[in-house]
Amino acid sequence: MSNIFPDLPGLSWNRKKTPTWSTKIQTSASGKELRASYYSYPKWQFSLSYEVLRDSGQAEIQSLIGLFNACKGSYDYFLYTDSDDCTVTGQAFGLGDGSTKAFGLVRSYGGFIEPIGAINGTPLVYINGTPTSAFTITNNVLTFTSAPASGAVLTYSGSFYFKCRFLQDSLEFNQFLHQLWEAKKVEFVSIK
Repeated sequence: MSNIFPDLPGLSWNRKKTPTWSTKIQTSASGKELRASYYSYPKWQFSLSYEVLRDSGQAEIQSLIGLFNACKGSYDYFLYTDSDDCTVTGQAFGLGDGSTKAFGLVRSYGGFIEPIGAINGTPLVYINGTPTSAFTITNNVLTFTSAPASGAVLTYSGSFYFKCRFLQDSLEFNQFLHQLWEAKKVEFVSIK
């Protein structure tokens, strides 16, 4: 599956992005709490509103409906670019130990480090600040041809996607003029 959420011009400024955690809290009779966190990193929920989607030569509404139908609503996933949060520069993702070749790609947001959903393009990868192209990437795991030396700092710069699914199995569109539509609530959530 490699559906990519379309970049549509009618997006309003009323956008929402919500980090969500899952915590179990058990409270005893004395009021003391025992807490367990089920997630190691958050799921991100997005809510977008489109004021104008054209159904003429640009076929913007068709590309959004096409993606929704290709995903069968909330069944399958797609890749989403959050224009305000889609790149990293000099992001540390590992430390060489002389034997490990495979490292997961991550990103830091507000000082919190979490895995990325999917890489967008080919990143620039560095070992101790020296660029290298001796690697492959499969499912956001970067595998070097040979293991980086012990203590080598591994960094990368590039773009990434959020791997998401729609929240519902229906998506409402409103036609307000000939060949002009709006979608007031397009909601989706990142998946792990």
